[in-house]
Amino acid sequence: MSIWYWVCDRIPLEMLRWGFMRNALLAILLMAPLFGILSTMIVTGRMSFFSDALGHSAFTGIAIGCICGIAAPTWVAVVFSLVFALLFSFVRSRSNQAADTLIGVFSSTAVALGIFIATLGGGSFTKYNKYLVGDILSVTPAEIGMLALVLVFVLVFWVIYSNRLTLTAIHPQLASSRGIPVGLSQTVFTAAIAVVVTLSISSVGLLILNSLLVLPAASARNVAKNLKQYHLLAVLFALFAGVAGLVISYFWGASAGAAISLILALIFAMTFLMRKVRG
Repeated sequence: MSIWYWVCDRIPLEMLRWGFMRNALLAILLMAPLFGILSTMIVTGRMSFFSDALGHSAFTGIAIGCICGIAAPTWVAVVFSLVFALLFSFVRSRSNQAADTLIGVFSSTAVALGIFIATLGGGSFTKYNKYLVGDILSVTPAEIGMLALVLVFVLVFWVIYSNRLTLTAIHPQLASSRGIPVGLSQTVFTAAIAVVVTLSISSVGLLILNSLLVLPAASARNVAKNLKQYHLLAVLFALFAGVAGLVISYFWGASAGAAISLILALIFAMTFLMRKVRG
């Protein structure tokens, strides 16, 4: 962190004079590539609603942690989300139900369980508002360090498995015939999404988290001419929206997560129009 603060000291921007803004910007620079990379896999695999379901499961884990009096409920949420993701993968591999149907079942169950636990015994729901809306300005150095570790893991996973996951999403039978462990690849992928979603929920908020995992790739898909452009543009769109959203939130006093999501929505609209013009 000291190196990052040294860099910020040499950038002539008023917003970077504050420690919380430095932490928030670094968190954005770590989360944006995560969102960009994972969004390409999520959109290609047609699992947009699955990331939303994982957010609901993460909230349930946080509620359990708070009820149990655990000082850092995020870690309970990580464990709960991983169990949720693995259970979904297990049921999906052994069911003839469509993926969106199973996602609906798991998502609705997670929402109901989370609300039930959060309000158990007449408890107040207001203390969970920060997880619904998010506040990236309160991110801690420990959380930033964990995001950095997750980013390294996701990058390694993406380099090794991106082509396999793409083939698995497009044609799982063909992937299996070529010796690709379809079930293992999907399980590791869902686990990665679970960790990223859980670690990001307190920063960007449950209500808009799913848009950050869908819009970068959806926008890139509008204009990308090949797979490399698809991945690169998704990451660049996420980075631009992340930094711009943080700047807007600083000067306008609005939610950073909401600002990032709205900028991504604007990028999607612009790329859609470019696609229509080009077509």
